[in-house]
Amino acid sequence: MNTRQQRVIVVGGGLAGLAATVRIVEAGIPVDLFSIVPVKRSHSVCAQGGINACNEVARQQGYSEYEHFDESIYGGDFLAHQPPVYEMAHWAPKIIDLLDRMGVPFNRTAEGMRDLRLFGGSLYKRTHFAGATTGQQLIYALDEQVRRWEAEGKVAKYEHWEFLRPVVDGSGAAQGIVAQDLRTMQIRAFRGDAVVMATGGCGLVFGKSTNSVMCTGAAASRCYQHGAFYANGEFIQVHPTAIPGADKLRLMSESARGEGGRVWVPRTKGDNRDPRQIPDADRWYFLEEKYPKYGNIVPRDIATREIFEVCVKLGMGVAGQNQVYLDLTHLGREYMDRKLGGIVDIYRKFVGEEPSEVPMRIFPGMHYSMGGLWTTYTAKPDSKGMLAGAPNSMMTNVAGLYAFGEVNYQYHGANRLGANALLSCIFDGLFSGAGVATFVKDRKETAAQAPAAMFDEGVKAEQGIVSALAEGKGSENPYLIGKEMGEEMTAACTVVKDEQRLLQARGKIAELRERFSRVRLSDTGLWTNQNLSHARAVGDMLLIADAIVEGSLERRESRGSHFRTDFPERNDPDFLKTTVAKFDPVRRKVQISFEPVATPLVQPRARTYGKVESKVAAKPEPATV
Repeated sequence: MNTRQQRVIVVGGGLAGLAATVRIVEAGIPVDLFSIVPVKRSHSVCAQGGINACNEVARQQGYSEYEHFDESIYGGDFLAHQPPVYEMAHWAPKIIDLLDRMGVPFNRTAEGMRDLRLFGGSLYKRTHFAGATTGQQLIYALDEQVRRWEAEGKVAKYEHWEFLRPVVDGSGAAQGIVAQDLRTMQIRAFRGDAVVMATGGCGLVFGKSTNSVMCTGAAASRCYQHGAFYANGEFIQVHPTAIPGADKLRLMSESARGEGGRVWVPRTKGDNRDPRQIPDADRWYFLEEKYPKYGNIVPRDIATREIFEVCVKLGMGVAGQNQVYLDLTHLGREYMDRKLGGIVDIYRKFVGEEPSEVPMRIFPGMHYSMGGLWTTYTAKPDSKGMLAGAPNSMMTNVAGLYAFGEVNYQYHGANRLGANALLSCIFDGLFSGAGVATFVKDRKETAAQAPAAMFDEGVKAEQGIVSALAEGKGSENPYLIGKEMGEEMTAACTVVKDEQRLLQARGKIAELRERFSRVRLSDTGLWTNQNLSHARAVGDMLLIADAIVEGSLERRESRGSHFRTDFPERNDPDFLKTTVAKFDPVRRKVQISFEPVATPLVQPRARTYGKVESKVAAKPEPATV
């Protein structure tokens, strides 16, 4: 057992975890950094399009940090807390400067300025980028900074270790974690004066998603089961442009539309001509017609619902399938390779077509969770930002347990604007990491002084879970249960929802939870047992799925990514509120309540993005094609 003096545990090796590690170590506190995969393979590496911030070039367009703040609140349909978003938008330029000094190879203009591109939800170019592999470049830069501290003995990395539970004392405060080495299967307890969760989203709850397959949401679920609240789970972002796949979905970044990509389908239903043979007059650029002001760069929730309507409701998808064209052919191969090389290479590899010659075929795919662990903060007196160094900055309701990055619900409200994810992760680590240091330094008693029995009990409990799974004699396959959960959650809790379908999902999740009690593993060995790790995660994912379904049922309105066909309008009087899910460990059920969201800086207004009725209705299907 680890009994060293004052240390912080950071769980998650992505951008939020790395930024937090750097900030905490700079404050003089050593860090134990846990990652289920090697740090440089964390899901942050998959982010493609860019990171938002106002700079001098954007300022010359009339842009400002306040405009960035307002766009983010408007884009999130006014559900995000305004002080944290205000602080994030005003930190953004400093974060870009910091990353630049770390060596991130941002694209440059001919004059040597950092280049900018358009991104959804903004009429201004304010997204900084490194080709279409921005996340990879950022994580490599921050990993270098962490390695420097690791070489000095201030950071201990635990790669290939899986977080199993927080260790919470009788007063409800976190004192450390229990984790498992996925190679030797050893289970250990680690003491920590604070625990930072930076474990990302829950894509695998939906089966196929653009997330890496380790993005299960199990870590958040384990905190939820040990007393942490889960907030706004029903807000799931479905990215409008992904490559459908038999195994998973692969993202085609919003940067493709930001660089001029156009979404269209043939105007005539059943027109199966080669897209290169379809003239402009016979193409329906439906986003450009319906949203003339924003066109193809409307926010993701809006673009997704429009594509869904064209394909599913109108049946006008390409070749009668659920797909539309994302057309980059007018950009030319040289430009595409220079600005979008990372994603067009993915398309070439997995589809086998040349996107500079033939329009890409895409369809929406589950991408991001706006919801996550409930957290708090201290606002400045005028609400314009947060109090720097406050010990409760992004702390959950469990004292000493923090949530940074996608696992934190604070910054994106009902819908995230593209390229705000990388920003919120790094901002969380740098700004809120200072609060973690304050909390640790203010502690009267250290985790090293906590009784050993508390940690031993946590280890024993997790060993019991492993034994129960390994010795299970039931007939259920955990992979099949996970597959059925994904199919059900995608059908009921993504683009459109209604009460009848959600009630069906409630029943299905309850059935799957009951069946999970009878799982049997195909591999019961105790060395690198991925079967065991996955099965354990499926049980935890079912509880997150339960919270998502119940939140979706209770929120009887449409807001951002949460669209109820039976309640199609936004309802501010009743639902300008955070959904708070609490886990009842006795009944093993979720309890849903609502918490008002203050709007001190920007008052809610209609979120339309200038929508107009389509000028030309889609042509009917001809008698013969």
